[in-house]
Amino acid sequence: LSTLHLKDEKTKPDANGAVVKADDNVEKTEDEEKEDRAAQSLLNKLIRSNLVDTTNQVEVLQRDPTSPLYSVKSFEELHLKPQLLQGVYAMGFNRPSKIQENALPMMLAEPPQNLIAQSQSGTGKTAAFVLAMLSRVEPGNKYPQCLCLSPTYELALQTGKVIEQMGNFYPELKLAYAVRGNKLERGQKISEQIVIGTPGTVLDWCSKLKFIDPKKIKVFVLDEADVMIATQGHQDQSIRIQRMLPRDCQMLLFSATFEDSVWKFAQKVVPDPNIIKLKREEETLDTIKQYYVLCNNRDEKFRALCNIYGAITIAQAMIFCHTRKTAGWLAAELSREGHQVALLSGEMMVEQRAAVIERFREGKEKVLVTTNVCARGIDVEQVSVVINFDLPVDKDGNPDNETYLHRIGRTGRFGKRGLAINMVDSKHSMNILNRIQEHFNKKINKLDTDDLDEIEKINN
Repeated sequence: LSTLHLKDEKTKPDANGAVVKADDNVEKTEDEEKEDRAAQSLLNKLIRSNLVDTTNQVEVLQRDPTSPLYSVKSFEELHLKPQLLQGVYAMGFNRPSKIQENALPMMLAEPPQNLIAQSQSGTGKTAAFVLAMLSRVEPGNKYPQCLCLSPTYELALQTGKVIEQMGNFYPELKLAYAVRGNKLERGQKISEQIVIGTPGTVLDWCSKLKFIDPKKIKVFVLDEADVMIATQGHQDQSIRIQRMLPRDCQMLLFSATFEDSVWKFAQKVVPDPNIIKLKREEETLDTIKQYYVLCNNRDEKFRALCNIYGAITIAQAMIFCHTRKTAGWLAAELSREGHQVALLSGEMMVEQRAAVIERFREGKEKVLVTTNVCARGIDVEQVSVVINFDLPVDKDGNPDNETYLHRIGRTGRFGKRGLAINMVDSKHSMNILNRIQEHFNKKINKLDTDDLDEIEKINN
């Protein structure tokens, strides 16, 4: 499957790309430096080498509750064109993932059905909608028939790669990128059957420049809707594109989260949908031992951390700080003491962050120092110790219980025992810790020297 090459390969990632310039003198709170969701999503795509084996239950709400609910356990049951089945297997998919089992029969049904689906990164949703697009295309017709919107240039390229891989045995299918920097001659019509791009450029190609005839589009995919609506203007542009499409065009929308804003947007863009949701798994703290260490200031916290460092580095540990500045300071101090640590920081390019996580995952570094923002959604199974150098608080200074659970829940994975150590450096942070204890109804014990032997046992 060949692609229309970008005339301007040097298009730099814009604000959505990754590079965040921060003034090091300003102590930024996590709320101010809320990570771009687009950068987070791209990071997840770069570090996922295989599908996440999710145990979440899939909930299906059908448009027509009286029709039987089909799910498939193999790709053969979908009666795909042979060259597509070949493409699926060549990508290493042996059987459909949980979300694919339910989504694919709906996406490939005749007459076409609309779908709103919630699924986290790594569940196989991109492969699912790419399969739907490739199945609907008439290769003999040399004009755009499938349109896929992505929030950023980089995410569009990631989806494009999946289209190229899956369409590898379908040489007559062509793909065009509608992204900023891809300049076409005015009056030109596009002959590629699949167009993937960002909302602003796609809107220009459909309306102002008329490169695409929207009335001929059969499948419209809106990927990463939650990221899309976090970007100014994308929501309106997407709705304007959707309104130009024919009534019988199949609309498919995907989002990692289903908060109200996403839900309202989805209902505007996808009429009469089937809905697939992943039920959230209840995380528990039952297998995690929690301690706190009492200190008077940041330097004391650092000394206490150095004292327990030997006990924790038998396994792999993550240390969470509240701001980039603290994370940078801590990583530098630990390195100065001769400890080998990795730092995950907001001003890194997404590709650099992916490389750091990969090294940590491979065990080349035993300790990862990071802020919440960078580590959200990153799973490293072998982490068995989490240290909260700063306790998680929201922008009003109240305990952020969800973040606490999210941080330390990384340790007691799959029923294994894990460990969380909280550094307390003031009456205020002790109060925060007490409120966290009350919320989870779990006692957090003071860490004594005797407990260090216990810690080593947990890690061995």
